[in-house]
Amino acid sequence: MGISRQNRVEVRSMLTAISSKPSRSGQIHTFTALDNAMSPHTVHVIFYYPRSPFGSFDLDSVRIPLSELLSMYPPAIGRVTKNPEGILEVKCNDAGLRILKAKVSVGIDEWLRSADGHEETNLTAWEDMPEDPSTWSPFRLQINEFEGGGVAIGLSCPHMHADATTLTVLLKSWTEAQRRQCITHPPSFSPLPYNLTETDAVKSDRDSFSKPIAGTVSTKTTTATFRFSGSAFTRCVKEHSIHEISPKATPFDVFAALFWTRVALVKDKSDRVCVCVDFRRLLPNPLPYGFFGNALNFSSLEMANVVDMEVGHVARLINEHVAGLNVEKIRSGLKRAGSQRKMYGTDLTIVNMEHMIVDGEPLMYETVFEEGVKPMHVSYRIGNNGGEGVITVIPSPEKGFGRTVAVTLPEEEMSKLLSDQEILRLEPEIILKGVR
Repeated sequence: MGISRQNRVEVRSMLTAISSKPSRSGQIHTFTALDNAMSPHTVHVIFYYPRSPFGSFDLDSVRIPLSELLSMYPPAIGRVTKNPEGILEVKCNDAGLRILKAKVSVGIDEWLRSADGHEETNLTAWEDMPEDPSTWSPFRLQINEFEGGGVAIGLSCPHMHADATTLTVLLKSWTEAQRRQCITHPPSFSPLPYNLTETDAVKSDRDSFSKPIAGTVSTKTTTATFRFSGSAFTRCVKEHSIHEISPKATPFDVFAALFWTRVALVKDKSDRVCVCVDFRRLLPNPLPYGFFGNALNFSSLEMANVVDMEVGHVARLINEHVAGLNVEKIRSGLKRAGSQRKMYGTDLTIVNMEHMIVDGEPLMYETVFEEGVKPMHVSYRIGNNGGEGVITVIPSPEKGFGRTVAVTLPEEEMSKLLSDQEILRLEPEIILKGVR
Protein backbone atom coordinates (compact mmCIF):
# COMPACT_ATOMS: atom_id res chain seq x y z
CA MET A 1 0.00 0.00 0.00
CA GLY A 2 1.10 3.58 -0.54
CA ILE A 3 1.42 4.51 3.15
CA SER A 4 3.54 2.51 5.58
CA ARG A 5 1.26 1.28 8.38
CA GLN A 6 3.11 0.91 11.66
CA ASN A 7 3.13 1.90 15.32
CA ARG A 8 -0.39 2.54 16.65
CA VAL A 9 -2.53 1.93 13.54
CA GLU A 10 -2.72 -1.60 12.15
CA VAL A 11 -4.76 -2.41 9.06
CA ARG A 12 -6.43 -5.79 9.62
CA SER A 13 -8.44 -6.34 6.45
CA MET A 14 -9.56 -4.94 3.12
CA LEU A 15 -12.69 -5.51 1.11
CA THR A 16 -14.52 -3.95 -1.82
CA ALA A 17 -18.00 -2.47 -1.56
CA ILE A 18 -20.03 -2.44 -4.76
CA SER A 19 -23.23 -0.68 -5.74
CA SER A 20 -26.61 -2.30 -5.26
CA LYS A 21 -27.54 -1.74 -8.91
CA PRO A 22 -25.46 -1.38 -12.08
CA SER A 23 -24.58 1.93 -13.69
CA ARG A 24 -25.81 2.89 -17.11
CA SER A 25 -23.85 0.96 -19.73
CA GLY A 26 -20.95 2.93 -21.19
CA GLN A 27 -21.26 5.81 -18.71
CA ILE A 28 -18.15 8.02 -18.63
CA HIS A 29 -17.25 10.78 -16.17
CA THR A 30 -14.96 13.43 -17.66
CA PHE A 31 -12.63 15.75 -15.81
CA THR A 32 -12.93 19.52 -16.10
CA ALA A 33 -9.96 21.84 -16.59
CA LEU A 34 -10.17 22.67 -12.88
CA ASP A 35 -10.22 18.97 -11.93
CA ASN A 36 -7.14 18.53 -14.07
CA ALA A 37 -5.36 21.41 -12.34
CA MET A 38 -5.88 19.63 -9.01
CA SER A 39 -4.08 16.48 -10.21
CA PRO A 40 -0.90 16.99 -8.10
CA HIS A 41 -2.97 16.84 -4.89
CA THR A 42 -5.04 14.40 -2.88
CA VAL A 43 -7.84 15.16 -0.42
CA HIS A 44 -8.51 13.33 2.85
CA VAL A 45 -11.38 13.73 5.32
CA ILE A 46 -11.39 12.04 8.75
CA PHE A 47 -14.48 11.94 10.98
CA TYR A 48 -13.92 11.08 14.66
CA TYR A 49 -16.80 9.58 16.64
CA PRO A 50 -16.70 9.04 20.45
CA ARG A 51 -18.21 5.61 20.01
CA SER A 52 -18.73 3.26 17.10
CA PRO A 53 -21.77 4.31 15.08
CA PHE A 54 -22.38 0.68 14.12
CA GLY A 55 -21.93 -2.55 16.02
CA SER A 56 -20.02 -4.25 13.22
CA PHE A 57 -19.27 -3.08 9.72
CA ASP A 58 -19.63 -6.66 8.52
CA LEU A 59 -23.36 -6.62 9.26
CA ASP A 60 -25.70 -6.36 6.28
CA SER A 61 -27.53 -3.54 8.09
CA VAL A 62 -24.41 -1.40 7.57
CA ARG A 63 -23.13 -2.55 4.21
CA ILE A 64 -26.45 -2.63 2.35
CA PRO A 65 -27.20 1.10 2.88
CA LEU A 66 -23.65 1.90 1.72
CA SER A 67 -24.11 -0.20 -1.41
CA GLU A 68 -27.40 1.56 -2.09
CA LEU A 69 -25.68 4.93 -1.75
CA LEU A 70 -22.79 3.92 -4.00
CA SER A 71 -25.27 3.23 -6.78
CA MET A 72 -25.84 7.00 -6.79
CA TYR A 73 -22.07 7.71 -7.18
CA PRO A 74 -20.87 5.84 -10.29
CA PRO A 75 -17.66 7.94 -10.66
CA ALA A 76 -16.61 7.10 -7.10
CA ILE A 77 -16.67 3.37 -7.77
CA GLY A 78 -15.40 3.49 -11.36
CA ARG A 79 -11.87 3.16 -12.70
CA VAL A 80 -9.61 5.62 -14.49
CA THR A 81 -8.93 4.93 -18.15
CA LYS A 82 -7.48 6.79 -21.14
CA ASN A 83 -9.71 7.66 -24.05
CA PRO A 84 -8.48 7.30 -27.66
CA GLU A 85 -6.92 10.78 -27.44
CA GLY A 86 -4.88 9.78 -24.39
CA ILE A 87 -6.91 11.86 -21.92
CA LEU A 88 -7.80 10.39 -18.54
CA GLU A 89 -11.46 9.89 -17.69
CA VAL A 90 -13.48 7.67 -15.37
CA LYS A 91 -15.19 4.60 -16.75
CA CYS A 92 -18.21 4.01 -14.52
CA ASN A 93 -17.89 0.23 -14.46
CA ASP A 94 -19.05 -0.44 -10.87
CA ALA A 95 -15.65 -1.86 -9.88
CA GLY A 96 -16.28 -0.79 -6.30
CA LEU A 97 -14.92 1.17 -3.35
CA ARG A 98 -11.92 -0.16 -1.41
CA ILE A 99 -12.63 -0.36 2.31
CA LEU A 100 -9.91 -0.98 4.88
CA LYS A 101 -10.51 -1.84 8.52
CA ALA A 102 -7.88 -0.95 11.10
CA LYS A 103 -7.28 -1.09 14.85
CA VAL A 104 -5.72 1.76 16.80
CA SER A 105 -3.87 0.68 19.94
CA VAL A 106 -4.87 3.73 22.04
CA GLY A 107 -8.12 5.41 22.98
CA ILE A 108 -9.56 8.19 20.86
CA ASP A 109 -8.92 10.92 23.47
CA GLU A 110 -5.31 9.86 23.86
CA TRP A 111 -4.93 9.82 20.08
CA LEU A 112 -6.21 13.39 19.70
CA ARG A 113 -3.84 14.51 22.48
CA SER A 114 -0.73 12.71 21.29
CA ALA A 115 -0.91 11.95 17.57
CA ASP A 116 0.93 14.22 15.19
CA GLY A 117 0.01 15.30 11.70
CA HIS A 118 2.03 12.56 10.01
CA GLU A 119 0.53 9.84 12.18
CA GLU A 120 -3.00 11.00 11.42
CA THR A 121 -2.45 10.15 7.77
CA ASN A 122 -2.39 6.49 8.86
CA LEU A 123 -6.15 6.78 9.42
CA THR A 124 -6.73 7.21 5.69
CA ALA A 125 -5.88 4.78 2.92
CA TRP A 126 -3.90 5.87 -0.09
CA GLU A 127 -2.12 4.27 -3.01
CA ASP A 128 -0.51 6.25 -5.83
CA MET A 129 -2.08 5.85 -9.24
CA PRO A 130 -0.13 3.19 -11.18
CA GLU A 131 0.83 3.37 -14.84
CA ASP A 132 -2.16 1.18 -15.62
CA PRO A 133 -4.99 2.50 -13.41
CA SER A 134 -7.67 0.17 -14.77
CA THR A 135 -7.83 -1.81 -11.50
CA TRP A 136 -6.88 1.07 -9.18
CA SER A 137 -9.54 2.33 -6.77
CA PRO A 138 -9.39 6.14 -6.62
CA PHE A 139 -11.79 6.41 -3.66
CA ARG A 140 -10.80 4.62 -0.45
CA LEU A 141 -12.56 4.36 2.88
CA GLN A 142 -10.81 3.34 6.10
CA ILE A 143 -12.64 2.50 9.31
CA ASN A 144 -10.38 2.79 12.36
CA GLU A 145 -11.50 1.36 15.72
CA PHE A 146 -9.83 2.79 18.82
CA GLU A 147 -9.11 0.94 22.06
CA GLY A 148 -12.03 1.29 24.44
CA GLY A 149 -14.44 2.52 21.79
CA GLY A 150 -14.44 5.35 19.32
CA VAL A 151 -14.08 5.25 15.56
CA ALA A 152 -12.38 7.39 12.93
CA ILE A 153 -13.75 7.12 9.40
CA GLY A 154 -11.30 8.33 6.76
CA LEU A 155 -12.24 8.91 3.12
CA SER A 156 -9.62 9.75 0.49
CA CYS A 157 -9.51 10.40 -3.23
CA PRO A 158 -7.40 12.19 -5.84
CA HIS A 159 -8.23 15.90 -5.73
CA MET A 160 -8.70 15.59 -9.49
CA HIS A 161 -11.87 13.59 -8.78
CA ALA A 162 -13.45 15.71 -6.07
CA ASP A 163 -13.00 18.36 -3.39
CA ALA A 164 -13.54 18.29 0.38
CA THR A 165 -17.19 19.34 0.04
CA THR A 166 -17.89 16.37 -2.22
CA LEU A 167 -16.34 13.96 0.28
CA THR A 168 -18.25 15.52 3.18
CA VAL A 169 -21.57 15.31 1.35
CA LEU A 170 -20.86 11.70 0.34
CA LEU A 171 -20.21 10.70 3.96
CA LYS A 172 -23.21 12.66 5.21
CA SER A 173 -25.38 10.94 2.60
CA TRP A 174 -24.11 7.57 3.84
CA THR A 175 -25.30 8.44 7.36
CA GLU A 176 -28.72 9.39 5.96
CA ALA A 177 -28.92 6.13 4.00
CA GLN A 178 -27.94 4.25 7.16
CA ARG A 179 -30.81 5.88 9.08
CA ARG A 180 -33.21 5.37 6.15
CA GLN A 181 -33.70 9.09 5.69
CA CYS A 182 -34.00 11.10 2.49
CA ILE A 183 -30.66 12.14 1.01
CA THR A 184 -30.52 15.88 1.70
CA HIS A 185 -27.86 16.69 -0.91
CA PRO A 186 -27.96 14.04 -3.66
CA PRO A 187 -25.01 14.00 -6.06
CA SER A 188 -25.15 16.18 -9.15
CA PHE A 189 -22.97 15.35 -12.14
CA SER A 190 -24.02 18.29 -14.27
CA PRO A 191 -21.10 20.17 -15.86
CA LEU A 192 -19.98 23.57 -14.63
CA PRO A 193 -22.07 26.41 -16.06
CA TYR A 194 -21.06 27.40 -19.57
CA ASN A 195 -20.25 30.96 -18.50
CA LEU A 196 -17.45 29.58 -16.30
CA THR A 197 -15.83 27.32 -18.87
CA GLU A 198 -14.33 27.51 -22.30
CA THR A 199 -13.63 24.55 -24.58
CA ASP A 200 -10.10 25.68 -25.40
CA ALA A 201 -9.24 25.82 -21.70
CA VAL A 202 -9.80 22.07 -21.40
CA LYS A 203 -7.85 21.29 -24.57
CA SER A 204 -4.89 23.42 -23.57
CA ASP A 205 -4.42 21.40 -20.40
CA ARG A 206 -4.41 18.01 -22.13
CA ASP A 207 -0.79 17.19 -21.31
CA SER A 208 -1.28 17.59 -17.58
CA PHE A 209 -4.04 14.97 -17.53
CA SER A 210 -1.33 12.36 -17.70
CA LYS A 211 0.67 13.71 -14.74
CA PRO A 212 1.03 11.10 -11.99
CA ILE A 213 -0.99 11.72 -8.88
CA ALA A 214 1.34 12.35 -5.97
CA GLY A 215 1.22 10.79 -2.53
CA THR A 216 -0.40 12.21 0.57
CA VAL A 217 1.76 14.61 2.52
CA SER A 218 5.22 16.06 2.26
CA THR A 219 7.72 14.76 4.82
CA LYS A 220 8.96 18.34 5.19
CA THR A 221 5.72 19.69 6.63
CA THR A 222 3.59 18.96 9.64
CA THR A 223 0.08 19.90 10.78
CA ALA A 224 -1.37 21.26 14.00
CA THR A 225 -5.03 21.92 14.77
CA PHE A 226 -6.23 24.84 16.91
CA ARG A 227 -9.82 24.79 18.18
CA PHE A 228 -11.18 28.20 19.23
CA SER A 229 -14.37 28.72 21.19
CA GLY A 230 -16.98 31.30 20.33
CA SER A 231 -15.81 33.35 23.33
CA ALA A 232 -12.26 33.30 21.92
CA PHE A 233 -13.60 34.82 18.71
CA THR A 234 -15.46 37.51 20.64
CA ARG A 235 -12.34 38.27 22.66
CA CYS A 236 -10.20 38.54 19.54
CA VAL A 237 -12.71 40.89 17.89
CA LYS A 238 -12.88 43.10 20.97
CA GLU A 239 -9.13 43.26 21.66
CA HIS A 240 -8.30 44.16 18.07
CA SER A 241 -11.34 46.48 17.59
CA ILE A 242 -12.10 44.45 14.50
CA HIS A 243 -15.76 45.34 14.12
CA GLU A 244 -14.89 49.03 14.30
CA ILE A 245 -12.40 48.57 11.44
CA SER A 246 -14.33 45.91 9.54
CA PRO A 247 -17.99 45.70 10.65
CA LYS A 248 -18.74 42.85 8.23
CA ALA A 249 -15.78 40.65 9.26
CA THR A 250 -16.75 36.99 9.57
CA PRO A 251 -15.08 34.38 11.78
CA PHE A 252 -13.16 33.25 8.69
CA ASP A 253 -11.87 36.78 8.10
CA VAL A 254 -10.78 37.16 11.72
CA PHE A 255 -9.00 33.83 12.14
CA ALA A 256 -7.49 33.98 8.66
CA ALA A 257 -6.13 37.43 9.46
CA LEU A 258 -4.79 36.34 12.84
CA PHE A 259 -2.95 33.34 11.42
CA TRP A 260 -1.71 35.13 8.30
CA THR A 261 -0.03 37.79 10.46
CA ARG A 262 1.46 35.24 12.88
CA VAL A 263 2.68 32.84 10.15
CA ALA A 264 4.15 35.80 8.26
CA LEU A 265 6.10 36.65 11.39
CA VAL A 266 7.36 33.07 11.64
CA LYS A 267 8.38 33.08 7.98
CA ASP A 268 9.60 36.69 8.02
CA LYS A 269 7.68 37.12 4.75
CA SER A 270 4.33 35.99 3.24
CA ASP A 271 3.04 39.38 2.18
CA ARG A 272 1.12 37.42 -0.46
CA VAL A 273 -1.31 34.57 0.14
CA CYS A 274 -3.56 32.43 -2.00
CA VAL A 275 -7.19 32.41 -0.84
CA CYS A 276 -9.21 29.28 -1.65
CA VAL A 277 -13.00 29.67 -1.64
CA ASP A 278 -15.71 27.22 -2.68
CA PHE A 279 -17.87 28.87 -5.33
CA ARG A 280 -20.89 26.54 -5.31
CA ARG A 281 -23.06 29.15 -3.60
CA LEU A 282 -21.42 32.24 -5.11
CA LEU A 283 -22.88 31.88 -8.60
CA PRO A 284 -26.07 33.68 -9.78
CA ASN A 285 -27.57 30.21 -10.16
CA PRO A 286 -25.86 28.39 -7.29
CA LEU A 287 -24.56 24.87 -7.73
CA PRO A 288 -26.06 22.29 -5.36
CA TYR A 289 -23.97 21.14 -2.42
CA GLY A 290 -24.05 17.73 -4.04
CA PHE A 291 -22.13 18.97 -7.10
CA PHE A 292 -19.58 16.20 -7.71
CA GLY A 293 -16.08 17.40 -8.54
CA ASN A 294 -14.15 20.59 -7.80
CA ALA A 295 -15.75 23.98 -7.31
CA LEU A 296 -12.86 25.98 -5.87
CA ASN A 297 -11.57 29.44 -6.67
CA PHE A 298 -7.90 30.25 -5.97
CA SER A 299 -6.92 33.92 -6.00
CA SER A 300 -3.91 35.92 -4.84
CA LEU A 301 -4.13 38.54 -2.12
CA GLU A 302 -1.26 40.87 -1.17
CA MET A 303 -0.63 43.22 1.73
CA ALA A 304 2.73 44.92 2.15
CA ASN A 305 4.37 44.51 5.56
CA VAL A 306 1.54 42.33 6.79
CA VAL A 307 3.45 41.47 10.00
CA ASP A 308 3.16 45.13 11.03
CA MET A 309 -0.54 45.45 10.27
CA GLU A 310 -3.37 45.35 12.78
CA VAL A 311 -5.43 42.14 12.62
CA GLY A 312 -8.55 44.24 11.98
CA HIS A 313 -7.06 45.82 8.84
CA VAL A 314 -6.00 42.43 7.52
CA ALA A 315 -9.47 41.04 8.29
CA ARG A 316 -11.05 43.91 6.33
CA LEU A 317 -8.80 43.20 3.33
CA ILE A 318 -9.73 39.51 3.41
CA ASN A 319 -13.44 40.29 3.80
CA GLU A 320 -13.43 42.67 0.84
CA HIS A 321 -11.47 40.20 -1.27
CA VAL A 322 -13.87 37.31 -0.65
CA ALA A 323 -16.98 39.50 -0.95
CA GLY A 324 -15.70 40.75 -4.30
CA LEU A 325 -15.63 37.34 -5.95
CA ASN A 326 -18.01 37.26 -8.91
CA VAL A 327 -18.53 35.17 -12.03
CA GLU A 328 -15.92 37.08 -14.01
CA LYS A 329 -13.25 36.65 -11.32
CA ILE A 330 -14.12 32.98 -10.85
CA ARG A 331 -13.90 32.40 -14.60
CA SER A 332 -10.50 34.13 -14.71
CA GLY A 333 -9.33 31.94 -11.85
CA LEU A 334 -10.43 28.81 -13.68
CA LYS A 335 -8.52 29.86 -16.80
CA ARG A 336 -5.36 30.50 -14.75
CA ALA A 337 -5.61 27.18 -12.92
CA GLY A 338 -4.21 25.12 -15.78
CA SER A 339 -0.92 27.04 -15.73
CA GLN A 340 -0.27 26.45 -12.02
CA ARG A 341 2.27 23.85 -10.98
CA LYS A 342 0.47 23.29 -7.69
CA MET A 343 -2.76 24.82 -6.48
CA TYR A 344 -1.90 24.58 -2.77
CA GLY A 345 1.26 25.78 -1.09
CA THR A 346 3.21 27.60 -3.80
CA ASP A 347 2.19 30.65 -1.75
CA LEU A 348 0.81 30.34 1.76
CA THR A 349 -2.75 29.14 1.08
CA ILE A 350 -5.77 30.06 3.23
CA VAL A 351 -8.82 27.83 2.76
CA ASN A 352 -12.29 29.16 3.59
CA MET A 353 -14.89 26.54 4.60
CA GLU A 354 -17.64 28.91 5.74
CA HIS A 355 -19.86 27.61 2.95
CA MET A 356 -20.22 24.37 4.90
CA ILE A 357 -22.51 26.11 7.41
CA VAL A 358 -26.10 25.60 6.24
CA ASP A 359 -28.90 27.22 8.27
CA GLY A 360 -26.50 27.59 11.18
CA GLU A 361 -25.48 23.92 11.13
CA PRO A 362 -22.01 22.80 9.96
CA LEU A 363 -22.59 20.02 7.42
CA MET A 364 -19.62 17.98 8.64
CA TYR A 365 -21.08 17.76 12.15
CA GLU A 366 -24.43 16.63 10.78
CA THR A 367 -22.90 13.33 9.61
CA VAL A 368 -24.76 11.30 12.20
CA PHE A 369 -25.05 7.52 11.89
CA GLU A 370 -26.75 7.12 15.27
CA GLU A 371 -29.05 9.68 16.84
CA GLY A 372 -27.17 11.75 19.40
CA VAL A 373 -23.68 10.65 18.31
CA LYS A 374 -22.14 13.49 16.32
CA PRO A 375 -18.51 13.64 15.24
CA MET A 376 -16.28 15.03 17.98
CA HIS A 377 -13.76 16.28 15.41
CA VAL A 378 -13.36 16.40 11.62
CA SER A 379 -9.99 16.75 9.91
CA TYR A 380 -9.41 17.94 6.35
CA ARG A 381 -6.02 17.21 4.80
CA ILE A 382 -4.54 18.10 1.41
CA GLY A 383 -1.82 15.82 0.08
CA ASN A 384 1.28 17.16 -1.67
CA ASN A 385 0.46 20.62 -0.37
CA GLY A 386 3.66 22.46 -1.20
CA GLY A 387 6.28 24.05 0.98
CA GLU A 388 4.76 27.41 1.99
CA GLY A 389 1.90 25.89 3.94
CA VAL A 390 -1.88 25.78 4.20
CA ILE A 391 -4.23 27.39 6.75
CA THR A 392 -7.76 25.93 6.75
CA VAL A 393 -10.52 27.64 8.74
CA ILE A 394 -13.27 25.13 9.51
CA PRO A 395 -16.58 25.40 11.39
CA SER A 396 -16.38 24.10 14.94
CA PRO A 397 -18.50 21.35 16.52
CA GLU A 398 -19.86 23.88 19.00
CA LYS A 399 -21.40 25.91 16.14
CA GLY A 400 -21.79 29.65 16.60
CA PHE A 401 -18.62 31.71 16.13
CA GLY A 402 -16.14 29.04 17.19
CA ARG A 403 -13.73 27.80 14.52
CA THR A 404 -11.14 25.07 14.06
CA VAL A 405 -7.96 26.19 12.32
CA ALA A 406 -5.73 23.49 10.83
CA VAL A 407 -2.26 24.72 9.88
CA THR A 408 0.31 22.88 7.78
CA LEU A 409 3.81 24.33 7.78
CA PRO A 410 7.45 23.21 7.56
CA GLU A 411 8.36 21.62 10.89
CA GLU A 412 10.73 24.35 12.12
CA GLU A 413 8.11 27.00 11.42
CA MET A 414 5.41 24.99 13.20
CA SER A 415 7.55 24.82 16.34
CA LYS A 416 7.59 28.62 16.46
CA LEU A 417 3.89 28.96 15.72
CA LEU A 418 2.95 26.59 18.55
CA SER A 419 4.61 28.96 21.02
CA ASP A 420 3.15 32.15 19.53
CA GLN A 421 1.68 34.13 22.40
CA GLU A 422 -0.85 36.09 20.32
CA ILE A 423 -2.47 32.77 19.40
CA LEU A 424 -2.05 31.09 22.79
CA ARG A 425 -3.60 34.00 24.71
CA LEU A 426 -6.92 33.08 23.08
CA GLU A 427 -6.58 29.69 24.83
CA PRO A 428 -7.24 27.37 21.88
CA GLU A 429 -7.41 23.64 22.41
CA ILE A 430 -4.50 22.26 20.40
CA ILE A 431 -4.92 18.72 19.07
CA LEU A 432 -3.00 16.58 16.60
CA LYS A 433 -0.28 19.12 17.16
CA GLY A 434 2.36 17.89 14.78
CA VAL A 435 5.39 18.59 16.99
CA ARG A 436 5.71 16.61 20.20
